[in-house]
Amino acid sequence: MPVEGAQPHPFREVHEDGRAPAERTRPLAIETPIALEINGIGYAVMMATPIDLTDYALGFCISEQLIASKQQFLSADAVEVPSGGWMLRIQLEAAAGAPLMERARLRLAEGSCGLCGIESLQQVLKPLQSISTPSQPVSTHVFSALRALPEHQPLGRETRAVHAAAFCTPEGEIVLAREDVGRHNAFDKLIGALAHAGIDPSTGFALLTARCSFELVQKAIIAGMPALATLSAASTMAVEQARRHGLHLITLLRDDSYLES
Repeated sequence: MPVEGAQPHPFREVHEDGRAPAERTRPLAIETPIALEINGIGYAVMMATPIDLTDYALGFCISEQLIASKQQFLSADAVEVPSGGWMLRIQLEAAAGAPLMERARLRLAEGSCGLCGIESLQQVLKPLQSISTPSQPVSTHVFSALRALPEHQPLGRETRAVHAAAFCTPEGEIVLAREDVGRHNAFDKLIGALAHAGIDPSTGFALLTARCSFELVQKAIIAGMPALATLSAASTMAVEQARRHGLHLITLLRDDSYLES
């Protein structure tokens, strides 16, 4: 049986040596539209994997800066739509109504990228709250977390087609991990899972199987994580944003080396 978040699909396996194609079945990661309705307002439609959706809802609202804490998050109800996709109905405290209405009015992008509802370059580059407790993980602990990561990727092992976001203690122990076809979604799920568990993001670092983009750096800063490690390289804006706000950035993480800035 495939793990949650995967479905079996038939394929024909073609070989270079001329052998007759073989019929195969392998699990694929589920990717489906998920409509986010917040306080009755249609806010976004995301392409995501429909697991850990309550974590996703909370993390999305934190990353979008619609709420400042879990206390303003009241509920999330996920319903599968017969015609395809999911509806994720989120209820926030009434105090979140003003920023919600403004962001919904301006929202132009359909990706959980941290830039949704932005209408000018000034808004993209506006200063965020800098990391209050800067921290630089010990290199041996970063490598330890990397070695442990595959154990926390059941959907990744099954499909080879999803991203993972993990939260690690300063000693490199993975406390929580979430997976999704989208790297931004996986990180939002992790941020939400931390909030649901009452774990302070400033007490560890995040490890992502992704390219280090500006949006992921921004999510880490908004969540209050002092350090972010990614398996792939960073963009110029990602490095600049991290330096500007005190986020310790680790990129191109390999078994025996990484870059830091």
